[in-house]
Amino acid sequence: MSHIVIPIPPHSGKQEIEIEVTINNQKQQLHYRVELFYWEDCSVPTAHRADCISEMLAHHDPEWTVYYIGTPTDKFVPITFVNKESRKLLQRLKD
Repeated sequence: MSHIVIPIPPHSGKQEIEIEVTINNQKQQLHYRVELFYWEDCSVPTAHRADCISEMLAHHDPEWTVYYIGTPTDKFVPITFVNKESRKLLQRLKD
């Protein structure tokens, strides 16, 4: 599957992103969410950061699937989610 990069202005908190694309004259909508997960919110802050991310994601909305884990900073890690319908569309495009 090909990829394009779209810059998203930085904001704190959740960012709901809807993208409408036209590929070969077919319009499709994709729905993403970007969230910042702060290390200080980890219930076991001394744990490895991967364990912390896993713990935070365990309580996440099941209608959204992790799509991309961004570059972590000292304060947070940005995680991009895609909703289930968009994920199905992306899978069909991939096949």
